[in-house]
Amino acid sequence: QVQLVESGGGLVQAGGSLRLSCAASGRSFSYYTMGWFRQAPGKEREFVSAINRSGAGTYYADSVKGRFTISRDNGENTVYLQMNSLKPEDTAVYYCAARSYSRGTNYPDMQTTYDYWGQGTQVTVSS
Repeated sequence: QVQLVESGGGLVQAGGSLRLSCAASGRSFSYYTMGWFRQAPGKEREFVSAINRSGAGTYYADSVKGRFTISRDNGENTVYLQMNSLKPEDTAVYYCAARSYSRGTNYPDMQTTYDYWGQGTQVTVSS
């Protein structure tokens, strides 16, 4: 069982930056691939980024590639999402998710492969 708590959201002007954090409970954090997803008003939740268990493999949606950076600290049981050059279309609730190693390494962008979810943190980018 893993509990996830996101933080770091807020209101920022276009072009600004935010750093999201997701703190995980439990002692098996390194067993999980970690992902970030987001849901904008009136839209379906979508994949943003993921990082494998060691942190050596990272994945990004095309819409955030080059602007967002995912990282993790297995000693601190925390995954981060550094968001730079933010755009109004980045406005959404951002969710952290964890996927057990037993699900393998394929399709880190698929929501249905994640086992645990946080409650989300709001990010609002003003124009």
